[in-house]
Amino acid sequence: MDVIYGLIPLMIILGLAGVIIFFWSVKTGQYDDLEGDSNRMLMDDDDPLLPNNETPDKRNWPDAD
Repeated sequence: MDVIYGLIPLMIILGLAGVIIFFWSVKTGQYDDLEGDSNRMLMDDDDPLLPNNETPDKRNWPDAD
């Protein structure tokens, strides 16, 4: 029974720390763009590797039809 006198304040402190961290993350914008990373992951980033004035050769690409 003596252990519970130490655990209750510890759980209250940990709960308050969790709430404070959550409000800090919302304030700093951690949850603003939930879909941006998933969309950027699917984008094709091969084009920026080409020189600025050169386009990819369409004859070497397989036909999708």
